Amino acid sequence: MTTLPDEEQAKELASVLVTRKLAACINILPKMTSIYVWQGKLEQGEEHLLIIKTEQSRLVELQDTIKEAHPYELPEIIVVPIVGGYEPYLNWISNSVNNND
Repeated sequence: MTTLPDEEQAKELASVLVTRKLAACINILPKMTSIYVWQGKLEQGEEHLLIIKTEQSRLVELQDTIKEAHPYELPEIIVVPIVGGYEPYLNWISNSVNNND
């Protein structure tokens, strides 16, 4: 998962990640409010959450690409392992990010 400050930037990053086969699919959730402390100051901002479906084998390159393209000094990158799911869908993820076509 990662967050971006607006929908346009979220779509741009999602397109890059899917085109480079670093992700099979990315869901962009609607605008939300984030409240956090940054450099000692309480901050509030609107963001879009990206849920990125990929495999562990693509994680390093995925994280490097997010860090390169992300507008934040410290981008949120959270990894939640897939511990189960519908096998045909999981196979599709695998084939999407590992296919060299």
